[in-house]
Parts: sequence; structure tokens; C-alpha cells
Amino acid sequence: MEISSRNVVEGPSRAPHRAMYKAMGLTDNDLGKPFIGVSHTGNEATPCNIHLGRLSLHAKTGVQEAGGTPREFSTIAVSDGIAMGHEGMKSSLVSREIIADSIELMVRAHQYDGLVGIAGCDKSLPGSMMAMARLNIPSVFVYGGTIMPGVYEGRDVTVQDVYEAVGAYDAGQLTLEALKNLENVACPNAGSCGGMYTANTMASISEAIGLALPGSASPPAEDPRREKFVYESGKAVMNLLEIGVRPKDILTYEAFENAITIANAIGGSTNAILHLLALSREIGVNLTLEDFEKVRKRTPHIADMRPGGFYVMLDLDKIGGIPLIMKSLQKKNLLHENSLTVTGKTIKQNFEAMQISFREDQKVLKPIESPIHNTGALTILKGSLAPDGAVVKIAGTCMTEFIGKAVVFDREEDAFDAISRHEIKENDVIIIRYEGPKGGPGMREMLGVTAALMGQKLGEKVALVTDGRFSGATRGLMIGHVSPEAAVGGNIALVRNGDKIRINIEKNSIDMMISESEIVERRGQWKPKKPNYERGALAKFASLVASASEGAITKPKW
Repeated sequence: MEISSRNVVEGPSRAPHRAMYKAMGLTDNDLGKPFIGVSHTGNEATPCNIHLGRLSLHAKTGVQEAGGTPREFSTIAVSDGIAMGHEGMKSSLVSREIIADSIELMVRAHQYDGLVGIAGCDKSLPGSMMAMARLNIPSVFVYGGTIMPGVYEGRDVTVQDVYEAVGAYDAGQLTLEALKNLENVACPNAGSCGGMYTANTMASISEAIGLALPGSASPPAEDPRREKFVYESGKAVMNLLEIGVRPKDILTYEAFENAITIANAIGGSTNAILHLLALSREIGVNLTLEDFEKVRKRTPHIADMRPGGFYVMLDLDKIGGIPLIMKSLQKKNLLHENSLTVTGKTIKQNFEAMQISFREDQKVLKPIESPIHNTGALTILKGSLAPDGAVVKIAGTCMTEFIGKAVVFDREEDAFDAISRHEIKENDVIIIRYEGPKGGPGMREMLGVTAALMGQKLGEKVALVTDGRFSGATRGLMIGHVSPEAAVGGNIALVRNGDKIRINIEKNSIDMMISESEIVERRGQWKPKKPNYERGALAKFASLVASASEGAITKPKW
């Protein structure tokens, strides 16, 4: 058992260090134990994170009872929902890198021996897991939990309904009073957005990839089981330290295939692709977009989850959560069941210790023999508009082919204003560019835009293509992560109003219907735009960020 913290507290020369720890109430007995960092992203920016400081106390208790000395610290977390639809969303993806960096710095600076990472909102989940991979010390991830659905006019609602209601209000289909009434009940308490949006998708992945305890993804934030899972995570990290299991032992290529399988089976957020690519690069696994497509084609979509389906995370929790989905997939040999997890045991061994049964009377999860779709929901497209790839979630659309005329915008706000003015018509292909990782910078999510289209009943009548991203709550033919992005001269920068765009989901293609010679001529006329930020965190991010096809990670330039 390697104890790095001894570098900080042992020997006469470390008397000043011990003095500072004793100022915080630690005793010589405490200083003689392994130090475990307990990181959380608690703040008052979002309901996803409002309770995480309280939850961290239970992790600390678990660490203490298992023989360790916990050291709590917090890091930033951006609220995607509140940052959505304006300049603030450019900070969201950047925050993933800062979360990973800050956890790394805290652990390295203080030589902690292990880590429990508690996170709630979208970017804090992958950010925490990326730090664990980078540090490669015994680590357990634990989710802060989903919000309960609100109830409006007798039906369950989430923040997705509020966004789409704004579009309905703009279209004159909803009164201001009705919009206000929905707003008042949609988000009733603490927790992350309730559908299978990005936070719940990444929580599901944390179980499948082996970094979180089995069953920990689905219990709501306010459920007493959430406190128990956080407590057990504190104990689990001490076990990993004792037996010498590190993230590199868990995060194998096979574990990433398990994660991709779950993301497709649940109809999860397209952001999962971005975050898994980023996580793979932290641990040294060579994951590519082709791997996502390979796994998708063999994975059935079986969970009827919002936004493409009907149910929320609470409904999935009631029937058994992610272990039930994994067990269903295991029946068809679709998981690598010998992959190691933070229990210190394999997926197969975890299942043997759990009681998991498929209830015939439930409607959330389809039998694997009769899935919603025979193949997974997260589809990779390539073609002349996206030579390095683009991403679409087919769980939210019935269309397999779309041909339409481009309506081009260089900013998200301009597109939203045009939609609000009812300038978008059937068969339009909305192009929103210069919103990629470097161009935005920060690759903004565009739930305001996509929800406005759904609210105007255009969701199945238009397509949207962008080098930016989409919220996990997005549905419809919405294609993001176009690579190369416009800011580096990708072909999306060459599209002009009126160009015909052809999208074919079955052929995995997305093309500009113009000649290669025309593309070459336009490229000769293209000039890069001036950066939107010349100093500060966003400028640093833009100068270092890689393509979305690599996870939009920041890469040092030596």
C-alpha cells in the first residue's frame, strides 16, 4: 500500500506541516493514517450541486470508519441550465477542464493517497473522473443524484418541458400564465435534471465503466440511499488503497466499450461521446469515433427515457436502475463482464452478489429481445460537411434521411432570434457555426434553440447542424460536434445560404451537395475570424483545445 501523504507529515523536517494540520484539529493518530481527498462540486449555482457539501460529510465518515483521514475540498461547477442560451454557456465545457485541473492540483499539492469525487451537474461528472484517471490513485466516483420530476396538470415534467414551453409561448400556443405555472413546479428540489440528459447519462456510465459503486447512479438526490452510497464510497476507496487497485486497472479499453454500450442502451446524451473520448485520453486508451459506431451497431436501445422517450431517472430507479440494464445486456453477452470495478471485484462478481430481476409489469425498460431500436441511439456521421465526424442521437427523431437548404448563422443568438421571428421554415437545415471548441470558444450547448424549434412544432420538419453541442435534453434531428470546426477552416465554414445539405442516418453520412471544385474555390476565399476572447480562461482554453473528435481536451503545445 503506497502512502504518498507520508512525504508531507513524517520526520522532523515536517513539523511545520504537522503544526498546520493540528491547527485544523487533527491529532498525531489522524496524521498516522492515509489521507483521502473528498472532493465535491457543491455550490449555490444550481440545484444539482446545492446539497453536495452535506453529502461529503457521509463520505468522510466512511473514510474515517475504514481507517483513513478524510480531507474535504471543493471545486467549481457551472450550471448548464442557468448558463444556457447566452454568453455564459461558453464557460461550461471549459469548466470540465478546470474541475479536472483543480482536483489534480489539490491532490498533488497535498499528496493525498486516495480520492472520493462527488459531482452533480453535467461537466463536474466527467471532470471529476478525468482527474481520477490523470492522478491514477485509488478513487471512487459518486453521483449527487437526480432531481425528482415536477408535476404539472397531472403529468411528470422536467426543465426540458420549460425550455420547450418557451418555444410554444413564442409561437402563441401557450399563455404567459401557463408558462409561469410550469416554471413554478418543474424543478421541485435538489438534484440534477431528471431525464436521461447529460448528468444522468454520465452517472450511468460511471457504473458501467467501473468507477462508481453498483446501483449508485439512479437514487434521487433527496433519497436516504444517496447518503448511504456516499458513505460506502468512502469505505470503498480505503479498500482499493489496501488492495492496490487504481483507475488504470479499471479504465481499460473493455471498460470503455461497456460505457459506450450503456450510453446507447439508455438513449443517452451525445455529450457522452465527447466526455468518454476525453476520459480515454487521460488514461491512455486509444478510443476513436469508429469505436463508438462499432459498439452502437451491436447494442439495442432498450430504455424508454426522456428526452427521446417517456420516463425519467426516478422511474428507472424504481425498477432496479443501471444494474438491471447491465444485467439485461449481459444476457446477450454485450458487456465485458470480467472488467474490474471499484468494489475490487468484476462486473460479473458484483451481479452475483446482487438480486436483480426483470419485472414484466414495468414499461421503462424493454426486453432485450424486443428493443425500442435494434441498434444504439448515438450515431456517428461523416461526409463532406464533417470529414472528421459529427454526432446525432436518433432516440429523439423518426427521420432517417433529410435533404434541405442551408440557413447559415455564425452565432447561436442569431439563430435563436431568427427562430423567434418565425423565419425558419420546413425543410430548412439550420447551420450554426463558429461555436466549436476553439471558435466559441467552449462549444456551447443549444437547448434554447432546439427547444424553441420543438415548441414551434418544427422538430421533425427541419434539421440543425453545428460545430457546437447539444444539451442531453435535446431531441429532433440535431447534429453536433461537426469536425473540423469552422474556426480552423472546417468545411462547415464554407457553407452558404441556399446550399443543399443531405443527411442520411442509415448511411452515416452528412454532405454538402456541391462539387469538390466549388469546395476548393471557397476554401481559397475563407479567412479565419478574430478570437472572441484574447485573455483569461476562455482564451487559454481556445489556444490549447483539440477537436471535438478528440474529446475537446486541452493539449499542451511543447
